[in-house]
Amino acid sequence: MKIGLLSDSHDRVPAVRALVERMLAEGVAVVIHAGDWCAPFTLKAMQDLQVPLLGVFGRNDGDPEGLRAAAQAALGAELYESPHSFEFGGQQILVVHDINDVHERSLAQHQVVVHGFTHVAEMKTRGDTIIVNPGEACGWVHGEPSGAILDLSTKAVEFIKLTGPEWKF
Repeated sequence: MKIGLLSDSHDRVPAVRALVERMLAEGVAVVIHAGDWCAPFTLKAMQDLQVPLLGVFGRNDGDPEGLRAAAQAALGAELYESPHSFEFGGQQILVVHDINDVHERSLAQHQVVVHGFTHVAEMKTRGDTIIVNPGEACGWVHGEPSGAILDLSTKAVEFIKLTGPEWKF
């Protein structure tokens, strides 16, 4: 089972839409977002695509109640305070905006940890735990919007980036 991973959208709806379209084309079952949506209208891309969604709030989410209401109304989705732990596809998954907000023991209790905050795409392992930062869906800091696709059965991570002049600043 494949899941799409996003973080740090920072209101860049066209990039979020393009990343989610690529994820859906690859057969993801759900998209997990690790916070910093910023405004409720950022959910528009996911509403249009009707993608199943689970996410947490980040530090730059100025209207959490508006985001929560928009996610519920548009997608029947829940957004949670960070960190949030849940089971999906037989795996314990922890979603947190800033990984520094979670104690090392909490990380070890999960097979998958998804985080954002740094805007840097990376994957590492600690013991049996895979830790993934999909990078920045907005592309504001590093100039290339990014996300990731995680295959839960193999723990393989594929990073996806939007390249080309339309995504550069």
